[in-house]
Amino acid sequence: MPAPNRPALSAHLYTEEYFREACEGFDEFNETNGARLSRRLQAAFAVAQVTPGMRVLDVGCGRGEILRHCAALGAAAFGVDYAPVAVELSRHVIDGSAAAPAGVAQSDAKRLPFPSSSCDRVLMFDVVEHLYPWEMKAAFDEVRRVLHADGLFVLHTAPNAWYDRFAYPLVRAMRRIGGTHYPANPRALNTPANVEVHVNEQSALSLWRALRAAGFGSRVWLGGPPHNRRERAPLAPVRAMSFRRAAFRRVFWCGGFGLARWV
Repeated sequence: MPAPNRPALSAHLYTEEYFREACEGFDEFNETNGARLSRRLQAAFAVAQVTPGMRVLDVGCGRGEILRHCAALGAAAFGVDYAPVAVELSRHVIDGSAAAPAGVAQSDAKRLPFPSSSCDRVLMFDVVEHLYPWEMKAAFDEVRRVLHADGLFVLHTAPNAWYDRFAYPLVRAMRRIGGTHYPANPRALNTPANVEVHVNEQSALSLWRALRAAGFGSRVWLGGPPHNRRERAPLAPVRAMSFRRAAFRRVFWCGGFGLARWV
């Protein structure tokens, strides 16, 4: 239980419906039982550069497809999630499909059940936005404890908080001019379930600061799969400028990546 005045989300908010209908990559997961990753998860997984013989920890492993892909590469893959549904989904995905040792445990990201300096890679994909600031700090401290001194901590988070704060109001206004209603809360547009569970969305700057405060030297950047939406004039040139100019990408790119090492 969280300490008084320290909020935390209930694990029971994360139902099977959430993982199969709202959580990133659910279409690919439902179609292939984790054999195929969404473009966004593929991009995040590629950053980790997992190789045979590594020991990989996936914090907040969700449905388990990342564990399956780690094991397929010959890495020992271990996942933790504090949602009972996620643990069951992950066990089902890796059961009989893992080409290397793989396992899942129900555990909190703030108390990882692994020895110090025992992991070559720690992955945290689409997790930090679900952790209150005090929880994120505690989780980063635990990651640093279990990670080898020469290991890598790889994160992905979405959305970019600066997009919500600065870009979305402009996007919403432009859509309304074109006759399309966009809700005031950007979470309610595509994934209403995240209105309740996204409690700590990050910008590239805030994520970099949090990693530095936890003792990591880090590189944080915005990116992800290309946005292929075609727009009509006058939105087409505005969209092109938003994604091609570095100053605008900091606001208009929706996802962020982090790659961190011990300082």
